[in-house]
Amino acid sequence: MKSYFYQKLIYKLVSQIIILPIYKLIFRGKLIGRENIPQKGSFIMVSNHGSLLDPPLLGHAIGRNISFMAKAELFRIPLLGFIIKSCGAYPVKRGIVDKTTIKTACEKLLNNNSIGIFIDGTRQKDGRVNKPKQGAALLSFKNQKILLPVAIINSNRLVRLKFFIPFFTKIVIKVGKPINPPKGASKDDLAKVTYHLQESINNMLE
Repeated sequence: MKSYFYQKLIYKLVSQIIILPIYKLIFRGKLIGRENIPQKGSFIMVSNHGSLLDPPLLGHAIGRNISFMAKAELFRIPLLGFIIKSCGAYPVKRGIVDKTTIKTACEKLLNNNSIGIFIDGTRQKDGRVNKPKQGAALLSFKNQKILLPVAIINSNRLVRLKFFIPFFTKIVIKVGKPINPPKGASKDDLAKVTYHLQESINNMLE
């Protein structure tokens, strides 16, 4: 309980001191659909993925304590590794079914801590959802937690160079209507909800 309290405190400090200026001043961040964010209980936030900065930017904008599944390699990047770890992120190994990661995710949801999942599993050059994985839908069914589709617009092109001068792109984050857990754990049930998530996120990107 004490460790959870400290993690929550660090999350707020990092969010307000480090991420707020980056989100608001550099990228002129804007949130649309705040009314769709559950204010009680835990949920699974599902998003597209275009940049390494997506986890802290999304976590700050949503305003809830969200722990992201993040590639193990990210924890070795100076500053970024510190930020995502401070915000409760936990490592996942690419290309394998990591039982420890699944167990950690379930424990966080059980302890009223929401989690964030990038549905493609890795960054996409066009910023869209192209090859969604069914992990979010499966976790939703196992824990009976709602899925919250979120689209982060322009994260795949945060910085543009013009005459060697950096120009920062405006970030817009849209929150869609919550989606109920799958009715079962069959491939069809998981695929149906996963497609619903993909469609919801991509529609918000347009």
